[in-house]
Amino acid sequence: MTDSHYDLIVIGSGPGGAALAQRLAGTGKRILMLERGDYLPRETDNWSSKSVFVEGRYQADELWYGQNGESFHPGLHYFVGGNSKVYGAALLRLRERDFEALEHSDGISPEWPLKYADFEPYYAHAERLFHVHGARGEDPTEPPCSGPFPYEAVSHEPRIAALDASLRRQGLRPFHLPLGILLDQKDGQPTRASRCIRCDAFDGFPCPLNAKADAQVMCVDPMLAAHPNVTLLTGALVTRLNTDATGRRVSEVVVERRGVQESYSADTVVVSCGALSSALLLLRSASTQHPNGLANGSGQLGRNYMRHNQSVLMALSREPNDTVFQKTLAVSDYYFGADDWKFPLGLIQMTAKSHPDQIRAEALPAWLEWLPDMPFEVMSRHAMDFWLSSEDLPRADNRISLGQDGRVVLALTENNLEAHRRLRAKLESLLKDAGAHPHLMERKLFFGQDIPIGGTAHQAGTARFGVNPATSVLDLDCKAHELDNLYVVDASFFPSIGAVNPTLTIIANALRVADRIASKL
Repeated sequence: MTDSHYDLIVIGSGPGGAALAQRLAGTGKRILMLERGDYLPRETDNWSSKSVFVEGRYQADELWYGQNGESFHPGLHYFVGGNSKVYGAALLRLRERDFEALEHSDGISPEWPLKYADFEPYYAHAERLFHVHGARGEDPTEPPCSGPFPYEAVSHEPRIAALDASLRRQGLRPFHLPLGILLDQKDGQPTRASRCIRCDAFDGFPCPLNAKADAQVMCVDPMLAAHPNVTLLTGALVTRLNTDATGRRVSEVVVERRGVQESYSADTVVVSCGALSSALLLLRSASTQHPNGLANGSGQLGRNYMRHNQSVLMALSREPNDTVFQKTLAVSDYYFGADDWKFPLGLIQMTAKSHPDQIRAEALPAWLEWLPDMPFEVMSRHAMDFWLSSEDLPRADNRISLGQDGRVVLALTENNLEAHRRLRAKLESLLKDAGAHPHLMERKLFFGQDIPIGGTAHQAGTARFGVNPATSVLDLDCKAHELDNLYVVDASFFPSIGAVNPTLTIIANALRVADRIASKL
């Protein structure tokens, strides 16, 4: 055995790869984690809405192309911890019915080959690992759970408590949004020992206090501190995976680091680069044995891309909204339908407060015509902000691929938009009785510059798992059908995406797969 050979190589340090590696670190096996980025710098710009959203300071500087040749910058972030460094940490379980075939107006959300019960113990572990704060029994669509949340719900500030009361008067059942956060609170305030200070930059911002429960803070750093058998290499871009002569095993992981090509090998290789980047890596690893891309005998690799139909919307409260930590409330009453619509609509949740710099950068003529005399700072003080998610259905032609010139091409035809439009209309109606103007304004910069609705946030589905190698890329253990030592543990394996943030399901599945790998190490 050489210094470049390991028992396990994990490619990517986001929630999936990090959770799996930490789960296996205690085995004592030699583990190498490869991350193309570095640690995200801790700096005052972490809390600057201008730097984070307007200037896209932490967004990857890449150029991809749409199916019609238009170029765009994908909303990706290459750092230790992956995209979780800038995620909103809303950690919800998929609903029990999300694992079944579910009818939508635009088609069927497919049944999963495993069911909610197969994931429930791992959901519970994931909630403990990522310090999820919540309150069982409030969410009307919450699936069966084996125990309470590990930490109490993050409390509402007065204006959000008033919104909660208004929604209840209208017959809804709002609930405390489950959040991954390192917060100790008493009487609604952080204690002196709390890492989180309940600032106004929790959602979509990096946290310089390391108070957001991201993959670096909760998995990577504790693992490296406790387990000398684990090595992390940063600035390590994996360019391809080579196989042995049989084509059945990954024999070489080719890495570009500091301008130099390096080579590593392992008994087991786990890919967790994010659904889009994982598919690209496997496509770039085409060979004589795998001419259409590694593990792509089914032709499904890169296909069935999903990313939720999402909107970040700003309403204006008639009274000032002096809430600081706004992201504490959600509404799932319309998740599976409404009185006037039998199909699923999706989830409504609060998000972080709009900052003047964001509003200034996004102000459209329609906004200014409606409120010509309201300065952006005043608009920000009256803002109430919501995140809406509706299910995006898998389509074979929604895919990521490589052009003949090596360009990355992301083909996307939006679907199920009527459900999203109706969900927005529901929110507008609710706000009429909640002390807010019903006119909603869209905040597109939240998803990154030049990104259409949803962007590449919540990416999933490019290497779906299943029992049939002809129609899926991975088996039920998320091992590639065509290879004996290759696994994928980000959201690539999802057959459908539901309407909640996929991160907790990614973590739960990674813990599940880690147990399968442990039995073989």
